[in-house]
Amino acid sequence: MSKGKSIAIGFIVGGTISAATALLTTPSSGRELRYQIKQQSLEWKRIVDDIIQDGLRLKDQIAKTSKEGVALINELTQEMQTSVEEWKNAIEPHQENIHEYLEQIQASIQDLEQKIQEKNE
Repeated sequence: MSKGKSIAIGFIVGGTISAATALLTTPSSGRELRYQIKQQSLEWKRIVDDIIQDGLRLKDQIAKTSKEGVALINELTQEMQTSVEEWKNAIEPHQENIHEYLEQIQASIQDLEQKIQEKNE
């Protein structure tokens, strides 16, 4: 049973008990007592209606918030994908330059090693 239903049942049971207590302990006339009971029941009905309306508003707000959260996550994911692609495109030319530079260094080292070997022979 959900919390909202438990609270509503609690209010109804509490209202019934308080109405019964009022009937048994009130030294009022019948007409006055009926009027008080009627007013009490109207008040409890208003409280229950307020609780129901608050529950419905909460449910709607949760649904709206979850939809907004999904949309925000989707937007963030798209932005991150775009940023990663832009970053890859930005560093690609530099990667090629570094790779070429490393190949030149490696060729220079090989030439140097050959010259050292020729000199030692």
